[in-house]
Amino acid sequence: MNREEFAALFEHPVAMGSFRSWFRLVTRHKDLDARYLLRVLFVTLTTLLTSPVRVFEQLRYGNAVRRTPIPPAPIVIIGHWRTGTTHVHLLLSKDPQFGFVPMFETLAPGFFLTGRGLIKKIVGYWLEKGHPTRFIDNVPLRINAPQEEEFALANMTPQCFLHIFSFPRQAAEIFARTTLFQGISPAELDEWSACYLEILRKAALHTGGKQLLLKNCADTGRIPALLKLVPDARFIHMVRNPYDVFMSTQRLWHVVLSKSQLQRIDAAEIDRFILQFYPALMQQYLAERALIPPERLVEVRFEDLEADPLAEARRIYRALDLPNYAAAEPAFQAYLASVTDYSKNHYRLTAEIIEQVNRHWSIAFDVWGYTRLDPTAATATE
Repeated sequence: MNREEFAALFEHPVAMGSFRSWFRLVTRHKDLDARYLLRVLFVTLTTLLTSPVRVFEQLRYGNAVRRTPIPPAPIVIIGHWRTGTTHVHLLLSKDPQFGFVPMFETLAPGFFLTGRGLIKKIVGYWLEKGHPTRFIDNVPLRINAPQEEEFALANMTPQCFLHIFSFPRQAAEIFARTTLFQGISPAELDEWSACYLEILRKAALHTGGKQLLLKNCADTGRIPALLKLVPDARFIHMVRNPYDVFMSTQRLWHVVLSKSQLQRIDAAEIDRFILQFYPALMQQYLAERALIPPERLVEVRFEDLEADPLAEARRIYRALDLPNYAAAEPAFQAYLASVTDYSKNHYRLTAEIIEQVNRHWSIAFDVWGYTRLDPTAATATE
């Protein structure tokens, strides 16, 4: 184990989460590798030592959170991972009429309100100085920036997709249960619902009741359950060239595993999961999207958003009947100007990748209309 790998043992994403949830995870998935026992010990100690702050938050803010209504018509950005959900989330969040779940809430949902002062400053300094950009790409990390609610769920409950990266040998079971809700018990589903509502209510309390702009890729497979929580939700569904999605998701797995895993897994198994999960998620979404009234759903291609982000933003506002686009456009323009030097990751599109995606992800070509490449067309991309 080199120095970088050793340091990564102390960067687990649930280090400020619930001790009870962590204990349940570790006892449920007992097949851990010895090389990661220091990581297990680190998370056990940090979740245990921060437990008193979470207890205080329940005592201090519990009633206020439970009484806080979720603002009407939250906007939920969904789509498979690495389809541009972060790009549209960051862009639209510049509209001041929207509130969102900030990064600090996702890192420490149990004491987000209590820790808004000194603790947040300490965590923000560590985050922004030690990790100026996300591990998986070059998007800046900011303690007040909008973040995906799934990270907060990972710190609160075992009913969360992100635990596949801690326990990758059980990835298929975790994905089916926590993302497609296949095999989930009524009690587990109730727990997921309660945790999600708490996250949204805390965000609403923090933002003063603004309309929430949310983003959660795993929600792509949870439409019925999400509509039970927020029946008037509006949805933005992102799609992207499947070859780019596959290669970018490969990188996501390898990078996040290095910070999270408690079990070894080989690269071939990772590719198998990626190839399996995409069509399963898309098929579930297509089977359930009719539950969303047409006027509350807009489909967005990443390539169109990248080519003309303001035009796509206007289309999103029109499609979802969102007000005040003209007032928000200067903020969108300023944000886009600030990221003109953003550097995307680059991957090599090989004949093997083309063949695998063609064979397993036909839904991307048949439904979303992307062009199926011949394996001989392999070249550098993204």
